[in-house]
This record gives sequence, structure tokens and C-alpha cells, in this order.
Amino acid sequence: MKKTPAIVLTLSAVAVVVGCAAVGSPAADADKVAAEMVRTGFRSQGIAKIERVTAIDETLQACNAADVAGKPLDPATAKRIEEANLKTVKWPGDGKFLGDWKQGEQIAQSGRGLTWTDAANAANGGNCYNCHQITKEEISFGTIGPSLYHYGKLRGVTDPNSAAAKPIVEYTWGKIWNAKAYNACSNMPRSGHMGNLTEQQIKHIMALLLDPASPVNK
Repeated sequence: MKKTPAIVLTLSAVAVVVGCAAVGSPAADADKVAAEMVRTGFRSQGIAKIERVTAIDETLQACNAADVAGKPLDPATAKRIEEANLKTVKWPGDGKFLGDWKQGEQIAQSGRGLTWTDAANAANGGNCYNCHQITKEEISFGTIGPSLYHYGKLRGVTDPNSAAAKPIVEYTWGKIWNAKAYNACSNMPRSGHMGNLTEQQIKHIMALLLDPASPVNK
């Protein structure tokens, strides 16, 4: 239940089952069936609360509905959702965007965290490898998202602290913090907005992506 895509897929699957079970029934009845399936199929345990599934905001509601309908959001709705999510992005309190790429690599390669057996104050992994290639040494990685290999190098970032690099640095931070600010129905988790990662952890991942010394850019 850690990642937003998993929740979206779960709810989409529920919707499909409901659709099959409620042929010929009013939409309101289908909604009741779906709510009952969630109520009986999920429970709170430890830090994993049922609200992760039931507390669906407008963004997820719109994207789930579009997914079930099999069509993208209309441009006006997508723009409104992106603008609303962009307002949630919190920029570094000290103005510094990059941390330690070595710690960033550990975070990116870790999928641990937010399970019912974890302590509430335990550090979470970024789970980045599950959707992206990170370095050329990797032999197994996800392909839901684009490869991140040479992320900074391909974008001409030779000095992440320079004025020239500022647009891509800020975009990268915003994308990690809340991906839906740039793509309304992105499958990428809203890592900062949802509290999956701390500000400092995001700084470390930023360094992994943008520091010229990082293996990502070698």
C-alpha cells in the first residue's frame, strides 16, 4: 500500500469488478458495492491505515474515473489539477536543493517503508529502481518510468548550483515532491506531498540525479 500507483490499480480493479457485478444497476448502487468491498477487504494495522485507500482527493478521483472510462482527462481538468498540485510543492527551507548522492543512491535503491510492521518514525526508501533505470550497472529495473541514467548529463547540468541549471533543478525537485503538478495523472508517487520522503531524503535523491560526480552521470 506504499505507493500511489498501487492504490490506483487496486481501486481500478475494484471498479472493474463492481462494473461486472452491477450490470443494469444505477451508478449509485455500484458506488455502494465498491465502498462495501473496500470496507470488508481492507483494515488498519500498525501505521498502515485504511485511510490510504479511502481518503482519495480530487486528483485521484478524477484520474481513477478517467482510467476506468479508458480515456485521458480533458485538457481543462488536467490543467486545473496540475495547477492545484503545483501549489503544494514545498521548496527547500534553506534554499539548498542537493544533498549527498551516495545517500541518495541508497534511498533510490530501497523499497522499504510504510508497511504495518514499520515504526512510524522509520525512514522510507524511494523505491525509484522499481520504475526507472538508475545506473548502467543495473541488470534489473522497472520500465514504468523513463531511464534516469545520465539524467543531469543529458540536460547539460555541469554545475547544479549555477543559474543556468536552476530551471531543471527546480523542475526535478517539484517532480519528486509532487509529480502530478506536471502530469495530472502521473503514475509517479507524490513522494514529498504524501510524506513518503523527507525534505532531506529528496535532497539526497536530487544529488544522485544532478551531481556530476554521481554514477547516474558517469
